[in-house]
Amino acid sequence: MPDTLHQTTLVLDTHVDFPWPETPDPALPSARCVDFPKMVAGGMGAVVLIAYVGQGARDAAGNAAARARADGMLARIAADAANPVGPPRVAARTADEVEAAFAAGKLAILAGVENGYAMGGEISALAEFHKAGAIYLTLTHDGHNDLADAARPKPALGDGPEEHGGLSEFGRAAIAELNRLGMLVDVSHASKAAMLQAARVSRSPIVATHTGCRALTDHPRNLDDEQLDALRAVGGLAQITAVGSFLRADGRASLSDYLDHVGHAVRRIGIDHTGLSSDFDGGGGFTGWKDASQTGAVTEGLIARGYTAREIGLLWSGNFLRLMRVAAKSATA
Repeated sequence: MPDTLHQTTLVLDTHVDFPWPETPDPALPSARCVDFPKMVAGGMGAVVLIAYVGQGARDAAGNAAARARADGMLARIAADAANPVGPPRVAARTADEVEAAFAAGKLAILAGVENGYAMGGEISALAEFHKAGAIYLTLTHDGHNDLADAARPKPALGDGPEEHGGLSEFGRAAIAELNRLGMLVDVSHASKAAMLQAARVSRSPIVATHTGCRALTDHPRNLDDEQLDALRAVGGLAQITAVGSFLRADGRASLSDYLDHVGHAVRRIGIDHTGLSSDFDGGGGFTGWKDASQTGAVTEGLIARGYTAREIGLLWSGNFLRLMRVAAKSATA
């Protein structure tokens, strides 16, 4: 039963870091946690590959470099999705396209941008990211940026505990533009104040694409119960991720620890507001779920804990696809 259920479930990982400037052959197995052959081996149907930009200097040169990196990564993600060699796959931008790809036996490849710093200080960048295939923007990474305060400041860049008191006016404008375009607002990495403010100002539900529960592990990147409640209140979603330090104080996490965080979120805010992700190739992975080929173990663990087929479908993809549809419906672009 576990294998059958996993194979018939649309398994979508909402946050996987994309290699850059490394450019492995997309058709061949690699040393990375996620590649297309490993996705097939692990029964995955879809993935959001991330154009990640680390926080750097907020000056003309830094902004230009950040924007160029994001543009280059989005172009490469699109090219890899279109490459005819290797497992059948398609670039997807909508929930319908993801479901159609799964029905056709093809991998659905989506894209996102991590860190509003990648905008280079220009609101117009968001429309360009959207045109290039991005379905969400993560407002910050580690380190404050021009949009918002981060959960983990970077003193080496001159960060204090906070800079904006949450969102800046530019950050609020960015959220309005994301809403207009139908892109999701990802509050992973944002400070608590910025996250709660984003929940209030966004016209569509917000998502934390890779997070944990602070009630279980007191890590600054995790969401506390007040934040989880805020997600539920706006119809949003907490995607529990596989980063060991988010799951256990000593970082030595197991599948059981991961499922504990999933269970806490489900009990606190409900099955409709909880999901699953890995942050593979960005620090995610633990014994039992080291790479995409082992993804079926998570489904087996959920079955062992009594989750139904419907609930497992919601956790893996149903809830995230719902948010994609809500965001698209509320768009005015």
